[in-house]
Amino acid sequence: MASMNIFSAISLRSSDYSIGGQNSPHSVCYFPCRRSNSVLSVGNMPESPTEKPEIELEFIAPKPGNDGSYPVEKAKAISGEKLLRNIMLDNKIELYATYGKLMNCGGGGSCGTCIVEIIAGKELLNERTNTELRYLKKKPESWRLACQTIVGNKENSGKVVVQRIPQRKK
Repeated sequence: MASMNIFSAISLRSSDYSIGGQNSPHSVCYFPCRRSNSVLSVGNMPESPTEKPEIELEFIAPKPGNDGSYPVEKAKAISGEKLLRNIMLDNKIELYATYGKLMNCGGGGSCGTCIVEIIAGKELLNERTNTELRYLKKKPESWRLACQTIVGNKENSGKVVVQRIPQRKK
């Protein structure tokens, strides 16, 4: 850890510290008359804050559009800071089917209506929680509860592709 004597960082100039006035020939340095505009830098401190890793998210609509392709909505999130549910709600991306809009638990993990399917980027998410293991016991491994899924781990970055309101494939 770097230590520094504060007095070694201040440069004393007679024009900055004087009693008899700044232009007086008999100026004596005792008290500061004005502050220095210089910035102090200590040891190994970075010059600018490091950027936090980001996760890019793509949300595929549950049904195709008029042209036959599935609409995709995009969002970004700082790795490890938010649940998938909150990212979707913050970006106004539809999360719930009709029943879920009326009967969801508000993110408490007690209803199972915020199911999504992870198409790509599963390794960028947290492991399934006990709540998910209980609700998704008979569902495919790629299905997750958005209210239990943390996006990133504060160190990783990459891309996650999510199928909203997944349909069981037969």
